[in-house]
Formats: sequence, structure tokens, C-alpha cells
Amino acid sequence: MRNDLCSVPGRSPGRFTNETMPLLTVNNIEVVYNHVILVLKGLSLQVDEGAIVSLLGSNGAGKTTTLKAISGFLPLEEGEITDGWIEFDGRSLGGEPPHKRVRQGIFQVLEGRRIFEELTVEENLTCGAYIRKKTPALKDDLAKCFSYFPVLQGRLKRTAGYLSGGEQQMLAISRALLARPKLMMLDEPSLGLAPILVDEIFGIIRDINKNEGTTILLVEQNAQIALSVSTYGFIMENGRVVLDGPVERLLNDPDVQEFYLGVGASGTRKNYRDIKHYKRRKRWLS
Repeated sequence: MRNDLCSVPGRSPGRFTNETMPLLTVNNIEVVYNHVILVLKGLSLQVDEGAIVSLLGSNGAGKTTTLKAISGFLPLEEGEITDGWIEFDGRSLGGEPPHKRVRQGIFQVLEGRRIFEELTVEENLTCGAYIRKKTPALKDDLAKCFSYFPVLQGRLKRTAGYLSGGEQQMLAISRALLARPKLMMLDEPSLGLAPILVDEIFGIIRDINKNEGTTILLVEQNAQIALSVSTYGFIMENGRVVLDGPVERLLNDPDVQEFYLGVGASGTRKNYRDIKHYKRRKRWLS
């Protein structure tokens, strides 16, 4: 299936269903940095409400830039959307700044956690709830975070920079949860974590989606773990989506198996550690 979303604002391209409007629609956007470097070259995708959707691709494909285009962070890095449009929850995001997008329900957990290292765990969590008033519901939500990440409850007064990598990732996700996002975007949540912690974090991501109804857009290098929790996936190359479909279809696609899961036609795993470059099939780049 090729990515061919309709180009009329406000209309659903019907990628996931034919009956519901998607929560997020990114339509044919181009992103340029410093008025010169073209990074996204007509990228389109959509995310249905309540889904977990993976955005996969090699380094430099444009995955993080896509998230920053949605969250509004591009101007902070001399980037801009020069063509196309993004619609969230039935409204065009236009040129809205990041803080207004957070209030609409978009929250990005940045690559590398990006917690406030000099603040305590409790202060970091308070920052996540900044847009909300102090209500009984806030206390309930904090208790809910501790139900997902009980280790944080015993670390409230600890300086966040002294937490382990896994605990910092738990804090970053909890901080996002306290903002009650409609769409949580996670950028490389497995980065730098031990395999046992990766399994734990992704299990909790799945639980959050199921229990809270939070829609999740997931950027991840570990394609196997990402697809294991997702219902739909998009694969990027060179600033474009080259393949997308339900997870079951992607897992059975020979290109995905070879280039992202490391499994060749014979079913044996391939090792690309000593290969600097390898070509995707020509049809991916057409």
C-alpha cells in the first residue's frame, strides 16, 4: 500500500477506517531547515484515535523532524513547514506555537528523555501538570502514574539527574501523562536502555494506551518491539513514507523482514554490522 492521502484539508483519507475521522492527519508536508536543507519531501500519514502507530526508518530518514513538525518545535531549530498541512482533532494546527498544541492535547516525549535534571522528580512531575489546575483529579492522575511506575513514588525528593536511564524514561512518560494528552508522541523510548527495561517500558506503553485511551505515535529504531505494541506502521526513507499498513502486513512483508527485522528470505537473520550501505529495493524509492 502506498501513502496517498487526499490533499483537501478537512477530509479524511480513510487510511484506518472509512467511518471515523483520524485524530491526526499530516498531509504532504515539506520541511526545510535554514531555508536550504529539505528534510521532509511530501510526507503524509494519519493516526486514528486510540491507536498505537509506529513510525520506523533508518537514521536520517526524518522521523524526529516529523514529530517536531507536529509538536511545533521546528522554529526552535530554524526549521519550517513550507508546504502541506497538519490537522489535529478536526482543527488545522497552522502556525500555532508548541504551548498551544500542548493545550490542544499534543505532548512529545523527546529523544533522550530531556527531563529537568537539576529538579527533583516531584518538581518534574509538577511541570507536566503545569497547564492544569490543582484538583482532586490531578492527585488521582499522580497516583495512576505511580501505579504504572511505582519506583518513582520512592524517588519524589531525589534530584532527577541522579536517576537511572530507565527511571528517567519512566519520569518523562509520567510527566507527559500528567498533561492528559490526547496524543502522546514518543521519540526512541528504548534508547540506551537494557533489554529487560525496554520490555517493561513498552509493556507499560501498551497498558497506557489500553487503560487511558491515549493515542500514541511511536518513533523507534527497534522495529521488532515497536511493531509488537502497534496496530499500524509507517516506514520512512529519505523524508518520505515508502510503505505503510497494518502491523500484520508489515511483519509479513519481505522488505520489512530484510531491512528492519534482519530476516532474509531463508528465514535466517542477517548481520549488517560490517556493511556500511545497502540498497532498498527500487520500488521503495519510486
